[in-house]
Amino acid sequence: MEKEKKLKKIRVSTVDPDAGLFHKNEKERCLAYSAHTACDCRGYIVGAKVTAGNIHDSVMFSSLVESIVSHPHIGKPTHIAADAGYKTPFNCKFLFDQNIMPVLPYTRPKGNKGEMFRPTEFIYDEYYNRYICPNDETLEFVRIDTDGYKLYRSNSYKCKECKDLKKCTTSRNHEKIITRHIWKAYLEEADHLRHTSDFKMIYKARKETIERAFADCKEKHAMRYTHLRGLSKVREEILLTFACLNLKKMIKGMIRKGKLKLTFFSFKRKNQPKNIQKQINPHFYRKTAGLSSVWLFTFLNAH
Repeated sequence: MEKEKKLKKIRVSTVDPDAGLFHKNEKERCLAYSAHTACDCRGYIVGAKVTAGNIHDSVMFSSLVESIVSHPHIGKPTHIAADAGYKTPFNCKFLFDQNIMPVLPYTRPKGNKGEMFRPTEFIYDEYYNRYICPNDETLEFVRIDTDGYKLYRSNSYKCKECKDLKKCTTSRNHEKIITRHIWKAYLEEADHLRHTSDFKMIYKARKETIERAFADCKEKHAMRYTHLRGLSKVREEILLTFACLNLKKMIKGMIRKGKLKLTFFSFKRKNQPKNIQKQINPHFYRKTAGLSSVWLFTFLNAH
């Protein structure tokens, strides 16, 4: 008889079913939405995909890149820098197939720490398609599972007599099994690019572009929380916020280059005495720079 598959439990909000359960660790666990965002080298937001909070970052990567590449006014970039959440074999292969250089951070190999052998101590032999253990024994290829991972298995008779068996595996059958994705070579090639000068320069600029945009949205545009319900409403709110952010950045750049001049107006209230007037000064605009309405007002009245 076939084994019964375990059902996956998914928590659904009765108030907002479109939201998903988001958590990075045990302290952060809430129903939320995720905004997968891309910006250019100057910090202008050029693309965004809004999903439920339980959708992994790597799932939306290819669709976000395709929306940018297909845009007539943006075109295909030469490099793309992303955080560790987008670092998967599929995404690396997707970028290499598009002739785009992936700029992805280094991630430590996962596995048991302590006295156990690290995954990097098992050397992959690409020519014979096998792994070599620290004691020069081979792990031969067995099959490819449904998730696209190659399985490599050691010889249980040789492993049983090995002096480092406890450091290698805890299997009762005295077998060591290693899995390798069929597109792992693209991921390894992306790791090799970390040592180039272009990689270091581009990844260093990431904190000045997309991270700065997220910081402004969270601190000045209240994007840490939303008062709306439904994916469509939240998407409209986020895209409008990004549009205001680009508008502010464009106006600041025009003022810096001298292409735009701000005009400040004086006003008085209806019931105030005639000798009392309030003057709007540049300091007012600096204090309220987080409000998109102020910059929109400035844009419409600047000549």
